[in-house]
Amino acid sequence: MASTTALTAGQAHARLHELTVIDVRTPGEYASGHVPGAHNIPLDHLDAAFPALKTAAGRGDLLIVCASGARSAEACRRLADEGITAATLTGGTTAWTQFGHDTHRPAGTRTPWAMDRQVRLAAGSLVLTGLIAGRRWNAARWLSAGVAGGLVFSALTNTCGMARILAELPHNRPRVTDLDDTLAALSG
Repeated sequence: MASTTALTAGQAHARLHELTVIDVRTPGEYASGHVPGAHNIPLDHLDAAFPALKTAAGRGDLLIVCASGARSAEACRRLADEGITAATLTGGTTAWTQFGHDTHRPAGTRTPWAMDRQVRLAAGSLVLTGLIAGRRWNAARWLSAGVAGGLVFSALTNTCGMARILAELPHNRPRVTDLDDTLAALSG
């Protein structure tokens, strides 16, 4: 099994020229701003990317990035299970921007909301809907209770089922050609 390390934003910035950066966020999150030179391979497409990532890791060190470091740590564990050594960016792009490092946004692309903002909108809307509908139909309040329970579970387990569902929406999915181009670039 390969090893996994962590780099701070400062360490990663100093070594950026020698790292192959893989951003495992959704395409929408990636478009909202990513580490310069990063390739986008959403976490749910990571398994298909193992051969290309193995090739890229053979040429140099991999840095895996997400918004906070949780998804990139998961990606690094999965890569290590496949014998691919990679480092995670501690604190993710949030830490990267807090340290004043630039992010890249593709020109001419519409910037979708970050996943945490999409989750807040969906959760808040569902809770509000349950409360308003609950004034007429008491059973509708269970919708609000279910969302509240899901948020508590999300916090306790550091996972987010709603984010996984929202990641399936078309604006959060990679175009097949984009992912194919990324894998070809990493394999070449």
